Amino acid sequence: MRVPRLVGLMAVDARQSAEAQGVLLASPDRPDVHLAVVDYVVRQYPPPGVEVPRGAVVTVWFDFGEGEGGGGVREPRPTRPPRGGLQRELDEPGGHAYAAFVGFGTR
Repeated sequence: MRVPRLVGLMAVDARQSAEAQGVLLASPDRPDVHLAVVDYVVRQYPPPGVEVPRGAVVTVWFDFGEGEGGGGVREPRPTRPPRGGLQRELDEPGGHAYAAFVGFGTR
């Protein structure tokens, strides 16, 4: 039988997929892998598609190892705040908004 692709699956789905393919799961970072539910698999060994005997153990990791990242899924963040607002008004030092901001009257 072939090892299923488990990377990206939640723990509960990884267990179901492994059972359906006739392999067992083990995890060095989650010894209680049978209790894990919403953790996501980030690595597996052997890799998907490798031929193994029925009942073989597939090792999965739910967290990246030391120095491998593991910051999780994140949205891309802009490097600067969007243009406009207070930043745009301060770009014009002689303007009306700048004078009001630094405390000078505009009368």
